[in-house]
Amino acid sequence: MAWRCTACGGLLDVHGFDPALPNALELGRRPPTLWRYAEALPVPGPPRITLGEGMTPLVSAPGRSDVLLKADFLMPTGSFKDRGAVVLAALALRLGAARLVADSSGNAGAAVAAYAARAGLPCTVYVPAATSEGKLGQLRAYGAEVRRIEGPRQAAAEAAAGVADEPGVFYASHVHHPFFVHGTKTYVFELWEQLGGRLPATLVLPAGNGTLVLGAYLGCRELLEQRLIDRMPVITAVQAAACAPLASPAGITPRPTIAEGIAIARPARGAQIRAAVAATGGTVVTVPEDRIRTAHRELARAGLYVEPTSAVCWAALEAGAVPAPPREDDRPFAVAPLCGTGLKAAPPAP
Repeated sequence: MAWRCTACGGLLDVHGFDPALPNALELGRRPPTLWRYAEALPVPGPPRITLGEGMTPLVSAPGRSDVLLKADFLMPTGSFKDRGAVVLAALALRLGAARLVADSSGNAGAAVAAYAARAGLPCTVYVPAATSEGKLGQLRAYGAEVRRIEGPRQAAAEAAAGVADEPGVFYASHVHHPFFVHGTKTYVFELWEQLGGRLPATLVLPAGNGTLVLGAYLGCRELLEQRLIDRMPVITAVQAAACAPLASPAGITPRPTIAEGIAIARPARGAQIRAAVAATGGTVVTVPEDRIRTAHRELARAGLYVEPTSAVCWAALEAGAVPAPPREDDRPFAVAPLCGTGLKAAPPAP
């Protein structure tokens, strides 16, 4: 089941698909899940495996009237990765896959494992050996076979790719499989609805493998092409300074970071991520470990207990690292996602 070009081994994207969004009246009649945008998704829905994923709330940011936070940590498996994973699992069912394989630092694997369980399909997840026990426990609870791989995050990806072409295997890769970002683009569709048919001036997004950045960019483009917005929001991508290859395209030597979910030294779609950010007039910014720890504590004290990776955007906003574009109306300056629950990860050391 193809997940890369059979001629050159390169990355694939979805072409020949004409997405459309229903009008506001029709949307108002539909259940509050991401499948309300079924006409804009490349697989029919809602599939029988749905867990009601999507339409997560927008909440106020602590002490900032100009910033909103989208609580994607309230998704069924505790992270935004459910958006893409449900699309991949629905596609795997349609293609008659015998089993799913994924590689992950935790959240994507958990999402794939959950929807594989809903679909009744065996699932194997390759994870870095250093993955937190909370995330490993969740994988095993869903019935997934967990294979811990020594070495950097890339080693887990290479191990999964080694079995991905076996007969009957569906490689549910949140990085390589092009259908995944069609799930994550629903993040932007929901924002558009929740903000009354518009988007904020800036989307502040964490960036490791870039699935939310690429999905958000795709969703914004589709809204613009359908004349549902009149301008693209600026995308600011945030990385941990300890592992920031998008900010240093010449190459890096990664260091340990508490933001394990974006600790990707060589993102496979790095060039695409940088191009998407640049196309909006945006930039890639970095935040140091002490800022991430402080942001994590501040969010928790505001009632938002997320994993450290989810705190990087708030860290960037509070540090003044997010450039402020001109504001011509009362739309929020920025919206940032809270991508994963803190219940999966050990709290960072003070």
